[in-house]
Amino acid sequence: MKRIPLIDLRSFLAIALFGFILVIASGCAAEGETEGKPEKIRLDYAYYSPTSLVLKKFEWAEEVFAEEDIEVEWTLSQGSNKALEFLRSDSIDFGSSAGAAALISKESGAPIENVYIYSKPEWTALVTNEGSGIESIKDLKGKNVAATMGTDPFIFLVRALDSEGLTINDITLTNLQHADGGSALVSGDVDAWAGLDPHMAKLELEENAQLFFRNADLNTYGFLNVRQEFADKYPEYVNKVIELYERARNWVLENPEEAAQLLAEEADIDLEVAKIQMERNDFSNAIPGQVHEDAIVEAGKVLQDADVLNPDADVEKLTQELINPEYAKEIIE
Repeated sequence: MKRIPLIDLRSFLAIALFGFILVIASGCAAEGETEGKPEKIRLDYAYYSPTSLVLKKFEWAEEVFAEEDIEVEWTLSQGSNKALEFLRSDSIDFGSSAGAAALISKESGAPIENVYIYSKPEWTALVTNEGSGIESIKDLKGKNVAATMGTDPFIFLVRALDSEGLTINDITLTNLQHADGGSALVSGDVDAWAGLDPHMAKLELEENAQLFFRNADLNTYGFLNVRQEFADKYPEYVNKVIELYERARNWVLENPEEAAQLLAEEADIDLEVAKIQMERNDFSNAIPGQVHEDAIVEAGKVLQDADVLNPDADVEKLTQELINPEYAKEIIE
């Protein structure tokens, strides 16, 4: 029998050892992926999402995730546009937004999905100053109107104008963040404002601002969105975050007075303002479903007509890709 040269034998043993190490490393990696956990979970909180304020205030997330040495980081979202920007830039993992705003972000390529409904709000209306002469949507023609682009108040404005045969081109739109829009209205820099609570309720009480057009059905729902990459890597932790939001939602339902007080403290607003905002929120249904899909599709079609969404976009398909009820169903039902 021909002998294997010593150098070849050494090479063979080295290759075999290297292969064995690779197999072990691969097994460990696979095990790590199965049992993997994030080092940090990044949540947003927003004054238009009372349940997020409850969750942050009581530090329930910190308590739960500390058991696994997972850090919790909070970021303030001043509007849906900010929450969605944070999600898109990988600055947060979970973000609170209006449903239609999430659709716009999804259509532009943001890798997000809606996994929970934090409220059904009437959080926006069209607002003007007392004595302005503006009493209806038609009176907005030629007027200067403040709104925050990419948020539900802006979408509400577009849909309100559409209901009277008008478009954004029939007004002068001033793009301001919500609180700044309210201030611009009070100072007279704009004629009207697509408002958002709690700023809207505050001006209603303190400045006698007039909500001249309201329609709760034109408000889209409060969506808790997650980055798709996070959901794909850590589905178990999506469930855990939803469990925490459920704890906060149930606390709000059981403690309405205390919830209003907490909102007042966290948002630095008067208690009566907070009570108005809370009364305009329905916390009864947290599972994304057909009613939410229908509302988003309807809003999307109006936004296409207004050239806010790509007219060639498949709104129904986008909505189905955006809304994922499975996580919430697993936790709540």
